[in-house]
Amino acid sequence: MAAENDIMARVRELVEQERQLRDRAQAGELSTDEERAQLKQVEAQLDQCWDLLRQRRARVEAGQDPDDVEPRPVDEVEGYLQ
Repeated sequence: MAAENDIMARVRELVEQERQLRDRAQAGELSTDEERAQLKQVEAQLDQCWDLLRQRRARVEAGQDPDDVEPRPVDEVEGYLQ
C-alpha cells in the first residue's frame, strides 16, 4: 500500500491538474462540459486520496497497521453523504 508521502504527492498532482483545467477553461481551451467532466474525475480521485489518508491515520491511532487499508471505490467515497 502507498505510504502517506506517496498519497500526499498524488494529492499535489491532482490539485495541480485541477488548477490547469480551470486555467484552460478560463482561456477558452475547454468547453464548460469538458471542464466539468474532467474536474469531476479529478475531484473524485482527490476524495479517494483523502479517504485513504483518513483510513491510514485512524489505523495508526488504533495501533493497527496502516498498510492494511485499500482505496475505497469512487462510488463508495462519493456516496458518504447520500
